[in-house]
Parts: sequence; C-alpha cells; structure tokens
Amino acid sequence: MPERSLLERLIARPELGPLVLLILEIGVFWAINPDFLSPQNIANTLAFTVELGLIALSMTLLMTSGEFDLSVGSLFGFAPVLMWTLFNAGATSLEIAFVIAVVVAALIGLVNGLFVTRLKIPSFLVTLGMLLVVRGTALFITDGFPQRTWSAEGQWLAETLVGDFQLGPFRLYMSLFWFAAAALILGYILTQTRAGNWIQASGGNPAAALARGVNVTGTKIRLFMLSATMAAFAGIISSIRTSAANPNSGTGYELEVIAMVVIGGTALSGGRGTIIGTVLGVFILRVMRNGIVLIGVPGLAYNIFIGVIILGMMALHSWLERRHHAGT
Repeated sequence: MPERSLLERLIARPELGPLVLLILEIGVFWAINPDFLSPQNIANTLAFTVELGLIALSMTLLMTSGEFDLSVGSLFGFAPVLMWTLFNAGATSLEIAFVIAVVVAALIGLVNGLFVTRLKIPSFLVTLGMLLVVRGTALFITDGFPQRTWSAEGQWLAETLVGDFQLGPFRLYMSLFWFAAAALILGYILTQTRAGNWIQASGGNPAAALARGVNVTGTKIRLFMLSATMAAFAGIISSIRTSAANPNSGTGYELEVIAMVVIGGTALSGGRGTIIGTVLGVFILRVMRNGIVLIGVPGLAYNIFIGVIILGMMALHSWLERRHHAGT
C-alpha cells in the first residue's frame, strides 16, 4: 500500500474535526457579537473552563482504558465541603485540610477501581453508586446548605492554586497553569511512555494485553484514583475562586466531561485517547456555553447544542475511522 500523503494523515487525525469546529465557533460568535473576544470575556471563560478541564484530562486516560467515572461531579462538590468544614471548625490548617480532602478522594477512587477490577462490576454502575454516596455525604455534612463564605486572602495555598494576576489586558488565574501543566504531563504519559501503552492496551483488548504482561488491573485502579483526585483538586480550586463550597456543586459535570472527551476524539469503547483532542473538546463546549449567552440565546438551550455537537462529532469520527481502515 503506498504511503499516505501528509494531508491524508492530517485528515485522519481525530483532533482535526474538533479544531475546525472550535475555529468556526469562535468566528461565528465573534461575528455576531464582537465583545465575544474582549479581554474580559476571554478571561471569564478561561477561569471556569480550566477547572472542568482538569477533570476531563484524567477522564481521557480512564476512558482510553475502557472505563468511566460518573462520580467526578459529586467529588467536585464533596472535596471542598470536607476541606472547608475542617478548616472552618478550626480542626486543621488549610494546608492539612487540603491534603486530607485530596487523600480521601484518592481513596474513593481506589474503592471504585477495586469494585470494577476485583468484583468485575461495570464501572458505570460502580461509579453511579459512588456518586450517590459521595453527594449524599456532602449534603449530610452541610445539611444541604452551602458552607459559609470565608476569606482565603493571605493563605499561600489559595494564592498558589487560584491566585490571580494581570497579563496585559487579561486577568488570569493560576489554575490556568495547573491545567496546562496537567495537559502536558498526561499527554506525554499517554503518548510517550510505557504506562501510556498499557492504558491504551487495557482499553483496546484487555485479554491480549494481559497475555502480553500488561498489569491491566493495576493500571485501571491507578486511573480511577487519578480521576477522583483531579475532580477533588478542581472542586477545591473552584471553591477558592468563588468563595463558596456548595454540596450540590458539580451536578451534571460527569456527563459534560464525558462529552468533552468524546467530542475531542477519544474512543468511547476505549483503546484510543487524545489529550490534545480533549483540550479542544473542553474549549468547544465552554465557548459554546459562553457564546450562546452573549448572542442572546437562552442558556437553557445549551443542552440542545451539546447534543447536536456530540451527534455531529460522532458521525465525523465514525466516517474518519472508516476511511482510515479502508486505507483511502
């Protein structure tokens, strides 16, 4: 078979469709409302985008291994509730409370992983059950009400995680750098390391991977722990930025995050994942949410647009996949 041209290889890339869609989105919203690309709007969009994006990055690796985690939204709300409950009660310093919240989240991820790998229960069911447990615990701790507001001013941890700074006309948060660092590290792991090969093998053909010496069980358990930890980390960052720890925070995020990952080109059935595509998927949905409000479309219509984008991108990915296998 003759070697494909550079253009054919580019078209076959799963990231091409999301990139084109993102550029079209930005162009359309900017044409309708020039304020869309104003420094203030860009900064506001980035502030929340990267928090949800942190969860999507770890979900990419987990879905590449062939599993899901529906508990990430509840962990997004639970971790800051636990951290600020400990801190506000004077039980620990903010730093210790942060470590406790992250460790508890990792243990929850460990439980998810053990149930899936040891008891052979589908991850959809395991993490759905954990979603209810974690969300219920957060509501029980707070009696269903948001934590009282506080001031994290002067706390070095808060400044490190969410400190804001001015970059020209843009007011940005440190969370943007945490997101960029996570994307670079996880992207490198997935594409350039043995661990990344194991992740893809675990999702592509677990039986064959196991026969070749891949630690499928250990790989999936670690990915569940990573997913839970990143969700907790993102929730804590959000709570510091907004000065609120709401037990209902993150409701519905699990489905939106999965949509971001799938739109980006990660295979829903596992075996293929792309961090670059996920970053594009994150921005596609967040730009969509921001843009439809700016051009006067009711925010309640957002789910309609998400559904259309998911269906359209799935059709595109399916077509590209068929062309790739056909060698055309």
